[in-house]
Amino acid sequence: ATLHHDGLLTEIHVDYIEAGSEVITANTFATSRLMLTPAGYGDRVEDVNRRAVEAALRARDTTATSRTVAVAGSLSHMVPVAEGTATVDPTRIPSNSQIADAFDEQARILAAAGVDHIMLEMMYHPVRAKLALDAALATGLPVWFGMSARRAADGRVVSFHSFADLPSDDIAKLILPAGVDVAGCMHTGSEIMAEALAGVRRHFTGPLMAYPDSGYFEMPDWRFVEVISPERLERYYRDWLASGVRLIGGCCGLGVEHIRAAVRARDAVADTRSR
Repeated sequence: ATLHHDGLLTEIHVDYIEAGSEVITANTFATSRLMLTPAGYGDRVEDVNRRAVEAALRARDTTATSRTVAVAGSLSHMVPVAEGTATVDPTRIPSNSQIADAFDEQARILAAAGVDHIMLEMMYHPVRAKLALDAALATGLPVWFGMSARRAADGRVVSFHSFADLPSDDIAKLILPAGVDVAGCMHTGSEIMAEALAGVRRHFTGPLMAYPDSGYFEMPDWRFVEVISPERLERYYRDWLASGVRLIGGCCGLGVEHIRAAVRARDAVADTRSR
């Protein structure tokens, strides 16, 4: 997408800015060397990341708006998955030193390309999340920490980890000593967001963010199945804002209309508070 359709990427970013977004995220979720090398793009790591950021910067710099728009560089701890699935392949997980080197490389490229902050996306594995966090902090840029959660069979809200029901606290407790600027949950269902955010709040006193998703991933595409309506999500947004959340947005499965719903919720809560 970035190498052959970066103009389309810019158009998509523009759509979201025009819908009211104040933060847009570059298309770099899966562009570390860990992912690009197995896909045959190991020699294009810098090019792919740089051009993804440039596509976002073009959108920000050419869209007429009075709002300040920030460009985030997405850094996930994604590692290769089993062929034909969305599940991590344990036999293909690189060593921790290789993972650390890849995260450091990508974080430095994103910073040099001009992002305003590093967005740590979908943090759910304690070891890899710590390595990603260290790489992000080393850039000197602001860091936003987005953990991901799911509901276990016994009803608990746990880390999104596929192979074990890890307490979400195992991820949230990484935030406290790290100097993170914003923390919260993303790639997490709206129905469990409040519970997941409560876990983050136990370890973090700064601004909270809520970036829900909807639908599910099935190789090779996201499945837009039973996607939450903008109207229903707007009610969730209002509740989260009323509870103290400062930043709201959307992840996989959500579109421009959901961001418009976020804007309506933000304005409605602000209006209520001003009365």
